[in-house]
Order: sequence, then structure tokens, then C-alpha cells
Amino acid sequence: MTPDTTPWPSQAPEPKGEGPGPARPWTHGPFSPRRLALPLGLFLATVATTIIAGAIQQGVDPFTDPGLLYRGVPFSFTLLLILGTHEMGHYLVSRRHQLAVTLPYFIPAPPIPFFIGTFGAFIRIRSPIQDKRALLDVGCAGPLIGVAVSIPVTLVGLKLSSVTMMQSGHEMLVLGEPLLYQFLSWVAFGPLPPEAQVILHPVAFAGWIGMLVTSLNLIPVGQLDGGHVSYALFPEYHRQISLGFLGLLLACGLIFWYGWLVWAVLLSFLGWRHPPPHYYWLPLDGRRRLLGFITILVFALTFCPTPLSLVSAVDESNREVLQASKAAAGPRESTGVAFSRAAPPGLPTGLPWKTGPETWFSEAHLTFGSISH
Repeated sequence: MTPDTTPWPSQAPEPKGEGPGPARPWTHGPFSPRRLALPLGLFLATVATTIIAGAIQQGVDPFTDPGLLYRGVPFSFTLLLILGTHEMGHYLVSRRHQLAVTLPYFIPAPPIPFFIGTFGAFIRIRSPIQDKRALLDVGCAGPLIGVAVSIPVTLVGLKLSSVTMMQSGHEMLVLGEPLLYQFLSWVAFGPLPPEAQVILHPVAFAGWIGMLVTSLNLIPVGQLDGGHVSYALFPEYHRQISLGFLGLLLACGLIFWYGWLVWAVLLSFLGWRHPPPHYYWLPLDGRRRLLGFITILVFALTFCPTPLSLVSAVDESNREVLQASKAAAGPRESTGVAFSRAAPPGLPTGLPWKTGPETWFSEAHLTFGSISH
């Protein structure tokens, strides 16, 4: 969600404690075909790139086997459902507060090398947010609705996943588990031995991405969703909170995952300040304060210091692996990027390894994910 940073219109504020509250002068007219063309075009392009990305995760070569692209539909549908509900939460609440807001813009990404096929989605608020009540409502709506959709689809995806025993002697790109994902894994599988390996279904992987997107948006810096929430709750301390979390991201980047360094630089470039709402003195009611603290809890449950890491299967525990589905001809195909061109010795039947000519796609021997116990 990207609020407009242009100066707000000059308007004489009402004295504190007087007047009926914020005026709502911004109204929406009907969407013209021209206004619909760009959001619709970007959405259709993102549908295409995420389907291709999902198919590649299943070992499909889109150039030689375009008829098998349908295998990417479960991943694409689930991911776009989560991203779409997140952005529509912002959109509908913005409309409820009579803010001038665009339709969601989805951002397609080339499936190679961006293996999820999208950079996400955003909306743009073109009018000033009038008060802290609207600010908190808009900031909370997307993450809370998005995570509410992520939870059931992740459970469904985990139920469609399978469990096998971990193999040694090879490396894999693993996905970190936030606390919420660990809980859902326990609900789906119960306690597992340390050597257990959960082969994730694409729907479960899309659910994991949804939680990652939620946590990224809820970082309380600048005008991210988390920045809106922290400003509405603690306007006097927003500057300190933003700078503190930028420092925390830098520390996480040096200790856990280098990607946080990139994120910290990006947020510094976008800005860590937050403009005050027009009627800044209007207080939050108790219900909205509770909603804000629930949103902070969601951030804590979905944040993971190490979202991605490359580990050896002989050393790693408490991880989850992305699923490979069975090929039409019978053999299983993998979901990840290769780190070796051959399966480890003694590979049992049923694990997600692919054999064949040594092309880019047939190098997808190793799976993404984590090994859970």
C-alpha cells in the first residue's frame, strides 16, 4: 500500500475537541475502461507468470512441455488469492473511509530467476488519510485479512503434503518457519522425529509466502502497513520505532540473512518518516487500540529472522521442504533449484528427484523448504 506523498490540500483544521470530526470530501466515480485497463492487464500478466513459476517448481519445462503448465495453477491460485485479499482489505477499508484509492496493481516477475513469478501487489491512496482511526483501519485491514486467508489454505496445503525421512549428503535451500507456521505444521502432522522431512504441496508453499509477505508489510517503518499501525498507536515514538527497526534489520542482515540488508537499504530510500494525519488530535477508541495490538501480535507470529538459507541435510533440523508432484509418466519431479546433477546414493523410491537430460529444468534436483520435527 503506497500513500501519496504529495502535500495535502490546505484546509483549516477544527479546534481540538470541537466540530463533528473529519470531513470526507473525496468520492469515487465509476471506473472507466481506461482506469481498469492497467490493473487488469497487470493482474492477467501476473496470473501467467505465477502459473509458469508454479509449473517450473513441479519440474515442468514450459518451452518443451507447455501442455503441462496447468500444474502451476494450484500455486498461482493460492498465492494470488492471498495477495489479492490483502490488497482488497486495504482497498475496501479505504473506500469505507471515503479515501481516493486505486485498484490493486499486481506486479509480475519473470519466473526465472524469481521462482514465485511475482513481486507482490500494491494500491495507491491518492488522498490524505484524515485521522488516526482511518490510518489504523487501513493499515490493519490488509495484513489481518491476508493472514486470515493464509491460515486455512496453509493447513489445507500441509494436509496435502507428505512426510518422508531426511537424506544425507546433499545441500538444499530451506525455508525458515515463523511461529505461526510451526504451529500449523504441528496441527497438521503432530510431533515428528528430527529426521522427518515434510514435502510441501504448492498450496502450502504459497501459504508460507503469504505469511512472509504479511511480516514484511508489518515491519513498523515509514509508511508500510506496520508503520501506519505504529504511528496510529504511538505517534510520539514513531521516529524512534522506525529507526530502531531499521537498526534491527541491519543486525538481522549481518547475523541471520543478508536479504535484510537489502530490505533495510530499500526502506531507508523509501523513507522512515510518517506524515501526521490531518486531524491528528482525534484519539483512537479502545476497539481500535485492541486491533492494533492484535496486528503487532500477527507480526511477531509471522516474522522469521532467516526466511531462506542453504544448509546440509545432515545438519539441519526443524525445516520444511517444498513438494514435488508425480509426473504424468510416473516419476516424481522436483520443485527446486539444483545444487547437484545427481541424486544422493541410496535414494529411496518416492523422494522428489528428477532425472533426464542436463538442461536448466532437469537440474531441479533439490527441493526448497525445511525439515520439520
